[in-house]
Amino acid sequence: MNEDTNNKVNLNDIKIVKTSNSRVKPIFAAFMAGAVVVGGLMFTSDKLNLFGYDSQTVQSSSSAASAVNAAGAGVQTASLNNLGTNSISQITKASSPAIVKIETRVKQASTSGNRRNSQQQGTQSGDTIENGIGSGFIFEDSGYILTNEHVIDGADEIDVYVQGYDTPFKATLLGNSYDLDLAVLKIQGEKAFPALKIGDSNAAEVGEWVVAIGNPYDFDYSVTTGVLSAKEREISIDDEQGTRNYKHLLQTDTAINPGNSGGPLLNLNGEVIGINTAVNAEAQGMGFAIPASTISAVVDKLKNNEAIPKDPAPYIGVSLQNITEDMLQDLKINSTNGVVVAEVQQGSPAFKAGIRQYDVITEVNGKGITNTEELTKAVQAAAVGDALKVKISRDGQTKDVSVLVGDKNTATAYQS
Repeated sequence: MNEDTNNKVNLNDIKIVKTSNSRVKPIFAAFMAGAVVVGGLMFTSDKLNLFGYDSQTVQSSSSAASAVNAAGAGVQTASLNNLGTNSISQITKASSPAIVKIETRVKQASTSGNRRNSQQQGTQSGDTIENGIGSGFIFEDSGYILTNEHVIDGADEIDVYVQGYDTPFKATLLGNSYDLDLAVLKIQGEKAFPALKIGDSNAAEVGEWVVAIGNPYDFDYSVTTGVLSAKEREISIDDEQGTRNYKHLLQTDTAINPGNSGGPLLNLNGEVIGINTAVNAEAQGMGFAIPASTISAVVDKLKNNEAIPKDPAPYIGVSLQNITEDMLQDLKINSTNGVVVAEVQQGSPAFKAGIRQYDVITEVNGKGITNTEELTKAVQAAAVGDALKVKISRDGQTKDVSVLVGDKNTATAYQS
């Protein structure tokens, strides 16, 4: 993985495809196969992996704290104190009761299914089998739970384990967002549950101590500490449904492993400032959490299963490939600087501007482009509706075209 995680937001308008007809074809086939791999990043809770609960601070009482946080999310809150002087042991003791373990199950289609756990003998069609385990935390004492969307994705049944109860609760999924990777569950109890306080991630500063509690690799309630390493990180992770483009993430060197997904990241006030979500599998001390600011802005909509408007996603609708020395003759160019267009989506902004397959893009708004990453950044830095002046080379001739940046979320012609 590139050390600068901002480089991983990439490829929201790039799709690698095979080309045809010309000497460029075998070259593309060789290079495009792995060109859009998001190396090393993985969810901290994968399906069929042992991911557990990641946890943090609680308010144990029922009547307390219907306090609305600064972002207006209306969540119940309770911190240990407001001085930030709690010890890790105090935070651990106070937080644990609000941490939940989430187990998901799916219906067994047949006795010879492809799922890893379907190898069990004696399962019949319609039976449920374990699909995954994740973390979550109670944020309102009436039984509202926050977790990652990928923890509960595809589940037919969701079991929630709460400390102090012998049997799990059957949870109802109220609302979820694939793009934000957030979900709200609801469990019913005869008495109030302990609840965590949602803090202010905007107020958190790089270098501050943070705490994670969970059961990484099924080692229950392991406590890890570290610092807030950076803010405003952006990464992309591919999965079976598409690509999740995470924005505004918190980066921490607190040990985050499979088992921590969906659990909160705490400050020393015992407040949740993020939900642990992703980890760089090829690095040490590089985990990522969805900030509390993002959570607070959408939690009410998730509770009520309301649609969450998507941020505009600038795109021009091209698939790209870096240029190699072997391509120069076919493309009738003298330098590997620039990017070659592998495909143009029908009806996309690039198509309407006259950009075609095998065109070489060398400049955007007068600035030279040397590789696909630079072009991606140039597009994403633009606003939807902006006109980009793009210099292209075609059959040895150069010309400028104007490309009107579109919104991928509303582009019916765009194929992901």
